Amino acid sequence: MGILSLSKNPAATPQVLSTPVVTKRDWRVFINLPWLLYKNDPYWVPPLRSEMWDTVNPQKNPLMKLGPYQYFIAWQNGQPVGRIGTGVDEKLNREKNKKEGYITLFESIDDYEVAKELFDTALGWLRERGIESVTGPQSPSNGDDYRGLLIKGFDSEPVLLNTYNPPYYVEFFDRYGFTKCFDRFAFYYDLSKPVTERFEESVALLKTRYQFSTRNLDLKNLDQELVGIEKLLVRSWPEDWPDMVPPGMEELKDEVGKLLPVADRDLLVVAVDAQEEIVGLAVALPDYNQVFKRLNGRLFPIGFLKFLWYKRKIDGGRSLILMVDPAYHKKGVSAAMYLHMFQSALQKGYKYGEGSTVHEFNTKMVNDAIRAGGDLYKIYRIYQKAL
Repeated sequence: MGILSLSKNPAATPQVLSTPVVTKRDWRVFINLPWLLYKNDPYWVPPLRSEMWDTVNPQKNPLMKLGPYQYFIAWQNGQPVGRIGTGVDEKLNREKNKKEGYITLFESIDDYEVAKELFDTALGWLRERGIESVTGPQSPSNGDDYRGLLIKGFDSEPVLLNTYNPPYYVEFFDRYGFTKCFDRFAFYYDLSKPVTERFEESVALLKTRYQFSTRNLDLKNLDQELVGIEKLLVRSWPEDWPDMVPPGMEELKDEVGKLLPVADRDLLVVAVDAQEEIVGLAVALPDYNQVFKRLNGRLFPIGFLKFLWYKRKIDGGRSLILMVDPAYHKKGVSAAMYLHMFQSALQKGYKYGEGSTVHEFNTKMVNDAIRAGGDLYKIYRIYQKAL
């Protein structure tokens, strides 16, 4: 693999050094490193390299527009052996009255000294900017992608946009002095178990009683839909979420632009009241990881043909967004949107679904997920550390 070879270089020093990512060559090393680290891991799903280039492009990444950032590569014996990103979300800090930074996209060989060098460098960079604490691993794009460190569920592949990492990362974080901030849960649903007739009748009754309906997102009038969605997010965003604040319109458009290429209109659902005001939003995506597993990160020259072929065979999905206007809590809105997506998924021949990721302190949604038949099979941890 050229510059990613781990062959010994007798002229180089075994000392671990970290350097900032500056040049395009640096970025290439940073992006390609996981292909070396995970080449023998049967559960790792290679991301699309083009998507990763977009993720580290400040013109396309909403997080990079919210404050300073820096990425680093760790080297040993002249070879890349780890990476990390760090930065400051100034919008989050203003709204939460914090001086907090984040780390993201951490990867390392199984050598604590490599991890320690990366942590030292990233946290030192934050201290130099007056930051008092750090959390992570956070999403590299301020979305719901690759957020948290996998601490349970190493025996299966991740679904779309979710994290996968080896178990030894947990020891690295614990040993360095990171502590748990909170966990995020992923629930597995066996779609071969149909919803009951009683459940369907209950949803229909609640729709009539509280005068709301569900429909698919209108992609032909997306700008207008986004206005309603932004208003919904402001009304429904929980104040106790420590690491997230409602996105502004620019951030929302960035995130939608990222999701639409892999979206399925039948799995994009809104609930609307009698005046057609959006009072609920549910977003699920086909589990394209089933396809990406076969592409090795590349769509071209023949990867696109594989994509088109295997896309038709996807039999699972991930529900990643579920928001309900507080005025419509306990009125069946979430159940109605779930039923809408469930019926659409069955028509497409889906066999499983994943609901993720749910904050552990969101007890209402956790309980709803369990009552709906969800099996808590993966846990992702957000760590914290005072600087």
